Amino acid sequence: MQSVLGVLYPPQCISCDAPTDADFALCGACWRETPFIEGLACDLCGDPLPGEDEGTPIHCDACLTVKRPWKQGRAAMIYDGNARRLVLALKHGDRPELARAAAPWLARAAAPLICRETLIVPMPIHWSRLLRRRYNQSAELARFLAKTSGLAHIPDALQRPKRTRPHDGMDVDTRFENMRGAIRPRPKKSGSLEGRRVLLVDDVMTSGASFDAATRACLAAGADHVNVLALARVTRGA
Repeated sequence: MQSVLGVLYPPQCISCDAPTDADFALCGACWRETPFIEGLACDLCGDPLPGEDEGTPIHCDACLTVKRPWKQGRAAMIYDGNARRLVLALKHGDRPELARAAAPWLARAAAPLICRETLIVPMPIHWSRLLRRRYNQSAELARFLAKTSGLAHIPDALQRPKRTRPHDGMDVDTRFENMRGAIRPRPKKSGSLEGRRVLLVDDVMTSGASFDAATRACLAAGADHVNVLALARVTRGA
């Protein structure tokens, strides 16, 4: 049956539909156009940095300016080029299957942040946005990452009772003010975070305001410490 399906529906690139050797993969051309983060990166937000990785933590200018409540952070890609197209398709293009393709990329980026006791928690979205999109893209990313890495996963540990304004056009301070009190522990699930090592997962990190609010919610629920992981990182050069 698998052979028949392979003939009828051969694997295609998730980005351009060109033939590929495996399902949920990029073709060679699209892989080259996707800016994966390699080498030295900020230990708090994953922003790629110049220089050689000597194995010691280093922080970008933004993370030296804004105190982060989480311990470590990483991102799989720079939010530019084909990475931007994939994120937008996942978020707004009704393509939740892209989360399955992204799981190995996330797992590679998350390697320095996780251990067997890590609990994966997605960034929540407001119910009105969930109704419109029909799925939470961050929850899909977290679900497939948990399956790929074999880690525990609570998809609804946090809630977003406040509908925040879109961050487009806001400066950093306004973004943080917009997210103040926007994310809380879900009352029936907050006990599940107590004493745990949490990995927060989201699709994009820009200023870090959403991760800041979600991290504080996890810590308020008793989490031991929190790391953050984004599929894509917005950089100043992107």
